[in-house]
Amino acid sequence: MIETTIQVDGMSCQHCVMRVKKAVEGLTGIAKADVQVGVVNVTFDDAKIQKKEIEDAIVKAGYKIHG
Repeated sequence: MIETTIQVDGMSCQHCVMRVKKAVEGLTGIAKADVQVGVVNVTFDDAKIQKKEIEDAIVKAGYKIHG
């Protein structure tokens, strides 16, 4: 399992948090996702999913990856 933090731009409220949480938790290989405004702390199985795929899901939900 891999633990990582992803900085997210464009999140400003609880609705944003729930939207990103739903997008990330819906992915195969996610063990845990702690989402707060501007940041996603995620634990995932790198044999099933890569960080880039998680970031892509966040972007698809309407937000930008910082950095």
